[in-house]
Parts: sequence; C-alpha cells; structure tokens
Amino acid sequence: MTPTATDASTKTSLTGIKPTDTPHLGNYLGAIRPALKLSEQFKSYYFIADYHAITTLRDPVALQQNVYDVAATWLACGLDPERTVFFRQSDVLEVFELAWILSCLVATGQLERGHAYKDALAKGDAAPNAGIFYYPVLMAADILLYDTDVVPVGKDQKQHIEVCRDLAVRFNHVYGDGVLVVPEAHISEDAPLVPGLDGEKMSKSRGNSIPLFASAKELRKVVMKITTGSETLEEPKVAEGTTVYELTKQLTPSIADDMKRKLEAGNYGWGHAKQDFFEALDAELGPKRDVYTAFRSDEEKLDRVLADGAERARSLARATMARVREAIGIARPIDDLRRTVSLKRSDIPM
Repeated sequence: MTPTATDASTKTSLTGIKPTDTPHLGNYLGAIRPALKLSEQFKSYYFIADYHAITTLRDPVALQQNVYDVAATWLACGLDPERTVFFRQSDVLEVFELAWILSCLVATGQLERGHAYKDALAKGDAAPNAGIFYYPVLMAADILLYDTDVVPVGKDQKQHIEVCRDLAVRFNHVYGDGVLVVPEAHISEDAPLVPGLDGEKMSKSRGNSIPLFASAKELRKVVMKITTGSETLEEPKVAEGTTVYELTKQLTPSIADDMKRKLEAGNYGWGHAKQDFFEALDAELGPKRDVYTAFRSDEEKLDRVLADGAERARSLARATMARVREAIGIARPIDDLRRTVSLKRSDIPM
C-alpha cells in the first residue's frame, strides 16, 4: 500500500527568511507583518534559511550575526515561538536528503530557466556557483519536508513554487499518490511597493532604507531625509504617489487619511508630514525596539528558541522522510535498522 501524508484539520504555512542582511522597514511592511498575520489562519512554520544565504554570503561571522538579527527581529515583531515553529534551516538535516531525492527527478533544463540562475548570467557571471543553479531544488525540499499547504511569496518567487509543485506531482506520479503534499503559493496581488527614501523600492543595497530598530533620534534623522516636493508651506500639495504619504498609508492608514487632507488643504508642509510619519513609526516600532534589544543581547536565549523549534520541526521532517524512504524503496525493516545502529565501531568490517 502506498504511504500517504497525514491528514490535518489545520493547513500549514511555511515562510523562509534569508539572513543576508539586517531587516529594514521595507521587510517589515512587505514581508514580516503579512507573514505573521498568516499564523492567525494556519499552523505556521518559519525558518531562517542560512544554507540558502551562502550562495552569496561568504563571511561566516556576518552570517551568524545576520541569523541572530533576523531571529530577534521576527520575535520582536510578534512571532510567538509557542504558537508557531521557528527554527534554523541548518538544524534539520533531513532537508538535504530530500533535496537529493528531488534532484533525481528534475531536468537540468528546468533549473537553467530559474530566475536566480538567469539573473546571475545576465550580470556577467559566466559560471554561477552550483548553489544558485540548485537553489529551487533545496527550496522545494524546504517546503515539501513539512507537508506545507501554503507558501507566502512575492511575485518574483512564484517560479520557485511552480518548480516545487512540479516536483511534488512528479514524485507522487512515480512513487505513489499522496506521499508528498502539493503546496499552493500565497501571493498578494495587491501588495504595494515599499518605497525607500528616494522613492525607489526600499533596499539596503540602494542605501535608501529605513532601519527598523534605530534609536528614536536616529530614526527621525533618517525619516527627515525622505525626498519630497518643493512646494511652499502655504501651497496645497498632492499626497498620492509621494514617498512620505505612501509609507504612512502602508504603516497606519488612519493617519495617512488625515495627512492627505492636510496636505491638500495647504498650510501644512512636507516637514510636518515627515514628523507625523516619524511619530507614527516610532509609536509602532518603539515597543518592538525594546524587545529586539533584549533578545539581541542574549544570543543563548535565541539559540534555545531556535533549537526548540528545530526539535519540533524535526519530528515532522522525520515522518515525511519515513514516507519518502518507504516509497522509493530505501526503507528497511526497523529490526535491521536497530541492529545496524547498535553495532560498535570495532564490529564494522574495514
């Protein structure tokens, strides 16, 4: 009889977080807040994708610091490790076994069409590393290992979910229906672009980002650098499309409505608008800043939180791999497995 995935009354969502930089306001508005909201609807797994990060990040100290930064940020922003499963990708080694099995079912041509691989070639990298080429397979293993039903991603990641779905369907076709759960992408079609200080997409590499947990003094200094129009204080102003208004609207819509009304009426300058945005931003981030600082100063506590999450994640990963191994013909009777494990090193023939 073909093994099947365990039915669950609650669907599972999975969010991967790549620790390549310290999170900024764009990450908070565009990814963190929406992803955490899904925990109200689904049984949620969140993992820090440290092995994905090494395709581009080669500084081991920076990688470890980024992992702690990301963990402290998500916890400060409301991730509850008691209600969700929060862990490091690298703490669940079953993901690599599943990735190898999946790689035996994917054509190289499909990987050659991957966005990350094609982007690397377009940037003049004649020989992108194999990790960039293989990235969609490892991502598929991340997703399929936890019987994931829903994956929240941006439009730029949709292709990776399609690869994952293809692999799950192909595996089930070859080895038996229902062994792997076929996930769905959760894409917010109306997700707004989070503008940076210059109006372009917020990105730390562009130097236009707003830090999440800077002090109130530093945060205000950064906010005051937002590019605005040159109208006088008295002139009426068009709010729609301006950076300060769009950021306010995404952060706190009710305050944005009042800002729009005052800008259009005149006698309210861009400096006033920036100040109002700063006050709304500091009101939201101030309490989170304190939590972040407390977590970030206690790396041992962060390690414990992530280790506890990894233990819970491993239980589901092992169950999935038991089904997969049985389906592909690698599983052995449990008595043989116990006998092998109990062998002393001296008993193993050279």
